[in-house]
Amino acid sequence: MNEIENYNETIFESIKHIDEYGFEYWYARELMEALQYKRWDNFNLVIDKAKNAYSNSKLNVEDNFLKIERLSSKGNNAKFIIEDYKLSRLACYLIVQNADSRKEMVALGKTYIAAQTIKQELKEERY
Repeated sequence: MNEIENYNETIFESIKHIDEYGFEYWYARELMEALQYKRWDNFNLVIDKAKNAYSNSKLNVEDNFLKIERLSSKGNNAKFIIEDYKLSRLACYLIVQNADSRKEMVALGKTYIAAQTIKQELKEERY
């Protein structure tokens, strides 16, 4: 694996979470930072595009884009509630596909998410 692939995998795998049932998910705000977006409102526009692409397929958006509120903190340890999304791999894929390709991490993310999606599909086919 070359340095770019290794860096790419490290970045995106480091923000992956696994729930108590073994399902993978990502938080949108963590994905936003990984893709080098600075503002939530700009990234939320990308999420909206991805959700629209998904809903146009007549599928339930909330199955892959679960809107949540979670506790966050700033540098001074002040706690507050933030809006976020719990995203499936498919949701991440759609977000990356709708993100700004001029950003280096978006370009890397497209490669990573596509490769991981194919790996997951092959794994599921075996079972």
